Amino acid sequence: MIDRKKLTYMAAMGFMLAVAGCQSGDGAGALNLGGRGAQAQSVDNRPTQEDLLAYCPSVDVQDSAAIHPSYQRGGDGDATKLVYQASLSEATRSCAHQGGVIGMTIAVAGRVIPGPVGTTGTINLPIRVTVFQGSTEISSQVYQHPVSIADTAGATQFVFTDTNVSVPNAGQQNIRAVVGFEKAAR
Repeated sequence: MIDRKKLTYMAAMGFMLAVAGCQSGDGAGALNLGGRGAQAQSVDNRPTQEDLLAYCPSVDVQDSAAIHPSYQRGGDGDATKLVYQASLSEATRSCAHQGGVIGMTIAVAGRVIPGPVGTTGTINLPIRVTVFQGSTEISSQVYQHPVSIADTAGATQFVFTDTNVSVPNAGQQNIRAVVGFEKAAR
């Protein structure tokens, strides 16, 4: 006869094995049963300690280029002829290091507020990303970022992302990126 304690223990162990199999998504695979053999190991994409401690240049919104008003033709400065006003508010970045180069992904949040003569449709916002090493400009690119305005009664939020920023990792931590609207030529 089987002892009641042993029976309870065996039932509990069986239950735990069954639950573990359910959690893995493949009950037979959890114990490597069922004749499937060794399964492919999943790749560990977690950041390493070096990734967490590596230098990643700062990114800021340029205060003097954070606002972009657009007026009807000939109405510059006239609030009654404002089509929209766009603004940039927050910027962030992530970095990947490979072969002496820092690859940056820069993202900036903004919004567009329609003016008195605003309409629905798509607008293109001229956003410039500039990278400096010390006080020397090492790259600068202007993008035409499309934003769809669906309603003229409220603000439309957007996120601009630039994944093409590559800078040399010269061992000096004096690199910074600046994002702002490109000023129209007058």
